[in-house]
Amino acid sequence: MTPADYLTRHESDLVALLQKLIRLRTVNPPGENYGPITSVLASELRRAGLQVRRLPIPRALQRRTQPELLDYPRYNVIGYLDAGAAKTVHCNAHYDVVPVSGRWKHGDAFNPAVEGGWIYGRGTADMKGAIVSIIHALRALQATGTRPLCNVEVSFTADEETDSLLGSNWVVDRGKLKADYAIVGEGGEGDHVCCGHNGVVWLNVQVHGKAAHGSTPERGINALEKMAALVRALEDHARQLARRTFLAPGGRRMRPTLNVGGVFSAGEGGKINTVPAFASFSIDRRVLAVENHAEAERELRAFLRQAAAAIPHCRITVEKVSENFSCFSPPTDPFFRAMQACVSAVRRRPAQATVSTGFNDMQFFAQHLKIPTIGYGPGGQDYHAVNERARVKDLVQAAQIYARLLTSFAG
Repeated sequence: MTPADYLTRHESDLVALLQKLIRLRTVNPPGENYGPITSVLASELRRAGLQVRRLPIPRALQRRTQPELLDYPRYNVIGYLDAGAAKTVHCNAHYDVVPVSGRWKHGDAFNPAVEGGWIYGRGTADMKGAIVSIIHALRALQATGTRPLCNVEVSFTADEETDSLLGSNWVVDRGKLKADYAIVGEGGEGDHVCCGHNGVVWLNVQVHGKAAHGSTPERGINALEKMAALVRALEDHARQLARRTFLAPGGRRMRPTLNVGGVFSAGEGGKINTVPAFASFSIDRRVLAVENHAEAERELRAFLRQAAAAIPHCRITVEKVSENFSCFSPPTDPFFRAMQACVSAVRRRPAQATVSTGFNDMQFFAQHLKIPTIGYGPGGQDYHAVNERARVKDLVQAAQIYARLLTSFAG
């Protein structure tokens, strides 16, 4: 029996494991059930024949970086399969998920249901589906006695849905990895293999006014009005950014974007008959894979200063929330070509290169370790939304693609 045959015959086992993982509500923030799920994942990797380390984040480090989340300890899992090869391929996926809202088709988003060849639940597409595809690919190799041509390293990591600081960032910098190549289980899916992704700079803009009674607004400075004027001015910057383009592999023309007000708020003491003295709003600046992050941030801050200066009595403070770096490698590396060939063979259609508009953990392997890194997983629909789901056929095919790569690529 080949690994591909094994995976086809054990589809129900793959589905059952994914359902088990989804029932563990690893919502981040705050980071629930990280301990239980990493215990399960460590056990699954051991069953597949890997040597496993389940690594808690030192409490002192979490106290410095996440003091408000000390009741929710962080863990990462690293597995290693020594095939006696010269090179090592690393497979990565994160296990945390975003919170749930809205009414789901099958009721509870953490009680996954299968219907019409799809499995519904929070984390099916992003990205516990990739986790089970990786595990089952390794299980298929073990069950069929098929030896990979490369050593295999796996990491299942925390906190990708926030900043990855104590997840993939920590694993790459402190996990003593042996990786020569990396696959991150998202960014590419279906017939598309990801060779890079956009980055992001997140800022919070605080607008400072002066409170006054609502019957005498002329005695105050209305922070909401100043914020509105500043937001309108930012439309000019968004138009300037839209003139820049990057022709990504596959012919897609990409542009930097600006999203304003994903989070906005007023200050304390707000009342209908007061002039608001404070307002704030967020900015999400997507950075193209070929842009310079530092320059993108400097440019945005400079525009905000100039725009505020042109608005009478508009005083602002700009705080950096966080950033995630972009990455890009031309899809010419033999590792990328090997993955492209595996996707084409399993899915029986030509595979294309793509660059993701969203960011993921590819950046840490590509930027920190400086190794060839690609993104590919089973994907799904309605990421971060109501009725998130993954197609069972895609989960099986992703596992077959991983298994095929590990048994055909030696580095």
